[in-house]
Amino acid sequence: MATLTGTIHDAATGSRLAAKVSVQGSHGAFLAPADSLETVGTTNPFFYCDGAFTLEGPRGQVDVRVERGTEYAPLHVTVDLPAHGTVNLELPLQRWISLPKQGLYPGNTHIHYREFETRPEERLRFDSTVEDLTVTIVSVLQRQELEYATNRFPVGRMEHPTSPDHVLDVGEESRHNSLPWEIGYGHVMLVRLQEEVAPLSRGVLVDESAPDYPPLIDACAAAQEQGGVTIWCHNGKGMEAPIAAGLGRLDALNLFDPYWADPEYDLWYHLLNCGFRLPVSTGSDWFVCSANRVYVQLEEDFSYDTWLNGLKSGATFITNGPALTLRVAGQPPGSVLDLRASRRKQVNTFVRWQSLRPVQRIELICNGEVVAGEEHSEGLREGVIRARLTVPNDSWIAARCWGRQRDSYGHAQWAHTSPVYIEASGPNPATRESAGYFVNEIERALEWIATKGRFDHDDQRQRMLEIFGAGREQYARLARG
Repeated sequence: MATLTGTIHDAATGSRLAAKVSVQGSHGAFLAPADSLETVGTTNPFFYCDGAFTLEGPRGQVDVRVERGTEYAPLHVTVDLPAHGTVNLELPLQRWISLPKQGLYPGNTHIHYREFETRPEERLRFDSTVEDLTVTIVSVLQRQELEYATNRFPVGRMEHPTSPDHVLDVGEESRHNSLPWEIGYGHVMLVRLQEEVAPLSRGVLVDESAPDYPPLIDACAAAQEQGGVTIWCHNGKGMEAPIAAGLGRLDALNLFDPYWADPEYDLWYHLLNCGFRLPVSTGSDWFVCSANRVYVQLEEDFSYDTWLNGLKSGATFITNGPALTLRVAGQPPGSVLDLRASRRKQVNTFVRWQSLRPVQRIELICNGEVVAGEEHSEGLREGVIRARLTVPNDSWIAARCWGRQRDSYGHAQWAHTSPVYIEASGPNPATRESAGYFVNEIERALEWIATKGRFDHDDQRQRMLEIFGAGREQYARLARG
């Protein structure tokens, strides 16, 4: 057996970089240092390292792949190991883009470690550095008596072990499921908490006899009262999502989390059509098992407060690789344009994409419909779309892109911006249809609460019926115009 050592550094600055490394020996086996921590998910086997590693391998060809975040190009090298001795590798990583230098800071807002994780502190340290995240948010949660590893962390801000410019926050996922593990009221992330909001779960997530109560809006209200931020997760699924949005209890909505769900955005589009200004965010859910991240644009120095305020304002785009820029009349996502005094009701739009891997499809979305775009069969790594749109009604405009080439997690490329909002002379023409969609959904929820929901006493059921009934009427008014 021979010894292989590797040293990983930034090609431009020479600084040591934490990274994930995949080493394949001559016989096809995955090679790793003794007691190394490995990544999880659909990815090929990788181990984490702080910038240097040493391992033993058999004679012959060895393939080494090194990755860090989404802003560095993966490095793939091949080396021949002798029967005995040591081979030393210098592994420089090239940064193809630096979005923080443009005031864009990445974060993952939805991470848990399961009950079988034995090294959560070490994994959390590596997850935040190897994925090159500025903000890393893990959350406590409850499903019956399972002892999830991230529940060992106390709720609240934690010190980052390597840099004060990186934030670790422990929030909670307040949840409800119905039998048998259907989504129920839904799940919502509560972050920047001063203290835990009880209960963590309700219904079957607690035990077989626990009531389907209290509503998730109570948890949202309690979080917001202590300065916390509420982010609905799992692509807006859950009976209570439109209720919470209608009551102003949501600060943002996580899309494309988790990676194994469909790339769902239709429900978000319906909420936007109903006039709710909900920024887009994202996370990975169980472990960092995808490259999902939300970038927040800051016009001031980074801090956790400025980052969350930027998230709430809608100055965001989400991605697992491509960088996506949107400007409408020169204004970025989260902006509100007042066209009520304009006679022509026209705006110039600008979309720019930059990507390490080729992008095949770029689209400009207005009120949920594609109004401009390009298709490139071979894919382009960068480009610009300009379009002049007539916007006579209240509207929202966003951009999205897709690419077929997959990353090391096995996921196709995508990105989506938050909207720019337009105030014009007439109501959004898509409002009635989207509001009617929620009327139907809430009617089904009311039927479930009345006939299937379990409650300790009638006052609980009655309160839920009143909350959902008021929500139904809110959307019914929108559906009537």
